[in-house]
Amino acid sequence: MFFSKPHFKRALTWLLPSLLGVAVAVADDSVFVELFDGKTLDGWDGDPKFWRVEDGDIVGETTADNRTPANTFLIWEGDNVKDFELKVDFKLVNHNSGIQYRSFPVEEKGQWVVGGYQADIAEDPQWMGAAYGERHKGVLARRGEKTVVGSKKGDVEVVARVGDADEILEAIDLDGWNTYHIIARGNQCIQKINGVVVSEFSENADDRLEDGLIALQLHQGPPMQVRFRNIQLRVLEPEDKKEILFLAGEKSHGYNAHEHKAGSLLLARSLNESNTDVVAQVVTEGEWPQRWVGYQQPDTVVMYCDGFKGHMAKKHQDKIQALVDDGVGVACLHFAVEVEPEVLGPTFLDWMGGYFEIGWSVNPHWDAEFTEFPDHPITQGVEPFTIRDEWYYHMRFQPEMAGVTPILSALPPVRSLTSRSKDKNRGSNPTVLSEVKAGKPQVVAWAYDRPDGGRAFGFTGGHFHQNWMHDDFRKTVLNALLWTAKSEVPEKGVESRTPSEADMELNQDYPKPKKDG
Repeated sequence: MFFSKPHFKRALTWLLPSLLGVAVAVADDSVFVELFDGKTLDGWDGDPKFWRVEDGDIVGETTADNRTPANTFLIWEGDNVKDFELKVDFKLVNHNSGIQYRSFPVEEKGQWVVGGYQADIAEDPQWMGAAYGERHKGVLARRGEKTVVGSKKGDVEVVARVGDADEILEAIDLDGWNTYHIIARGNQCIQKINGVVVSEFSENADDRLEDGLIALQLHQGPPMQVRFRNIQLRVLEPEDKKEILFLAGEKSHGYNAHEHKAGSLLLARSLNESNTDVVAQVVTEGEWPQRWVGYQQPDTVVMYCDGFKGHMAKKHQDKIQALVDDGVGVACLHFAVEVEPEVLGPTFLDWMGGYFEIGWSVNPHWDAEFTEFPDHPITQGVEPFTIRDEWYYHMRFQPEMAGVTPILSALPPVRSLTSRSKDKNRGSNPTVLSEVKAGKPQVVAWAYDRPDGGRAFGFTGGHFHQNWMHDDFRKTVLNALLWTAKSEVPEKGVESRTPSEADMELNQDYPKPKKDG
């Protein structure tokens, strides 16, 4: 049974009497529901030999004299849930435990036995944070992995890394309290601990688990204890979470440049770790997703790819146009803002409000200094910064900049044009040279309010992969993606942890060059 959003509150009205002490945060249907009252196990069903409430915690414990012959579970009695967010504080004293979701009863094995997805909790560090299929296909994703799960046990493809496994482990207190945050939406499941994405998987098989029970695990084996508290559930509907789809292009320039896949995955992880109402997925190699992670369609499509004659939009134009016609946002990063004027120029004016036009726009490497910003949601929390990139400028915009808001503008050095004066295609031209000599700042990132109510964002930076380590550089783009998805941008912008050097090496298309000697 799955409660749709309009009926969830009504369902709780008759469900709560059977749960007695379970508290409900009221306000509206989108808030989290407390599943544990902090005093009793009302609303939960488990073997009383192993489960109790102590000091405001749910305690699962086995001893040398009181062992469980098989994994046993404390099962929430609130029936099945489908798409949701679940937050649980946990403290493992020893051995192994987990949080079950989208799970099913295994009645032939006993009264308190379930199978399904599990967010692993383990004394053995290799399993902490992993996603496991209890009686359902085994290991789904180890810590640090993003996977696609197939139709049988072991049919798991690691498609990316969401982080370095050792670095992620450092964010977890193995001896103290931590918070699991599980997001299950469509065929995508994201597991976070203490705000950090620890593992992520998508089950694409026909037998994927679409809904199910929530339960807490007590593992068979040596005596153990685990504690849980602050168990909160939020049922999700399409309007509760915005979906951002990254279309990452194929290999391009070489190590650390035009890292479309690695850059898209890093930005998606930052969004998935953020405390915002968005979830993000990445499709690589310039392909189109075979099925949406969430519902009917994304709220924003982000293209990070090579442009001009090789632009992925040529292959997917009809699909993107259909989304645009439905008001879906569009964003293009770096080379993706350049298209062939006679092929996609008018289309990009409609989608994006502007584009890089060969013979008119230029693409030098230079240090752009951003000191002032417009009053716009995209600039919230962004501080002045200077950074070197292949900043494109002198875009072909809508006449009189209709609907276009410059977000990042800076005055390039004249030498960024004079040093490339022989390149009339992308290096320089008389019009842009005169503007720069006259001291006219050039727009390198812009927002576009489409006449149909849709939104778009163009960002010309992103040549150097390492630039995503810069907090304000990264925040500008994260803010913009929320804005294009019509999600509220936080007052201080989208906060995200600064990627480490190890993070920056993940998912790159080319290996890091070896040092001589």
